[in-house]
Amino acid sequence: MKFSKRLASLRKERGLIQKTLAEQVGVHITQIQRYEAGSIQPTLDVLRRLAVALSVSADLLVFDKDERGPDADLKLEFEALSQFDPEEKAIAKKVLQGLIIQHQAKRWSSTASG
Repeated sequence: MKFSKRLASLRKERGLIQKTLAEQVGVHITQIQRYEAGSIQPTLDVLRRLAVALSVSADLLVFDKDERGPDADLKLEFEALSQFDPEEKAIAKKVLQGLIIQHQAKRWSSTASG
């Protein structure tokens, strides 16, 4: 679902009219209408204020539900990690961070040499 449709849907779910949301966010109603029509995108500051006014995360406004999660082939592994105790989670996190750094370094070195 596009940002414009998510915004309109969340606003309606909360029983707000465009004017009320505009007042809560500190923008003109025309801006809310344009956001919901998809003709313009809000600035980062306005996006933050929209999220606060709608009591949602900015991620929920911007991304589809499965757009930011792990790949399907890693979902089971991450679900298993969520059941680890805090010490095990810390270890797993350090291992993952090390792998990510190694991957990024490999990408940077191949970009620099290419």
